[in-house]
Amino acid sequence: MQPFSKHTGIVLPFDRLNVDTDQMVPKQFLKLQTKEGYGKVLFHDWRYLPDETPNPDFIMNRPRYKGASVLLARAGFGSGSSREHAPWALADYGFRVLIAPSFADIFYSNCFKNGILPVILPEAQIDELFRRSESQEGYSLTVDLPAQTIAGAGALLYHFEIPEFRKHLLLEGLDDIGLTLKHEGKIADFEKSHHPGATMYSPVDAKYASPK
Repeated sequence: MQPFSKHTGIVLPFDRLNVDTDQMVPKQFLKLQTKEGYGKVLFHDWRYLPDETPNPDFIMNRPRYKGASVLLARAGFGSGSSREHAPWALADYGFRVLIAPSFADIFYSNCFKNGILPVILPEAQIDELFRRSESQEGYSLTVDLPAQTIAGAGALLYHFEIPEFRKHLLLEGLDDIGLTLKHEGKIADFEKSHHPGATMYSPVDAKYASPK
């Protein structure tokens, strides 16, 4: 997973309440076998017309937001089912930062596992960011994870809180597998002491082992 330290990107103001994971990735697209490719179907039913052409009225299709990598959202972002496909799609599209007043718990956790930084800010600060990003074309923000700050033009500077352990994982670029591999030596020693003579293999081997 790509480490996260500091990121500057164009802001896409997604002004909808309680956007759920079913709207991010509709159920008919859950059959894809890898994380790659989900960016094309992100917000599919809003993003495309019935003939699969881009919906010109949907915000992600507006030229001024092309290449946006910071998504500004309203409360309840990521509610609904616990599917991890939603952060896969957001990351595959190119979003590195999500900013909202609140996130669904499981979605919030899944973002960290996929290299996305979800930032929680007070409603008043969210409102100000919406005002700026909607009125200024190409509006961008710089998100500094070590300093836990968000900076923008006009001396804008907001501080955000983040659990220390989750911050560490993003800074190091560690997903669940990467975190496990940090302790590969200890795992091997434990297995060796409890199962002497057994054939040892690493967590990576286990991940790719053929099912029996």
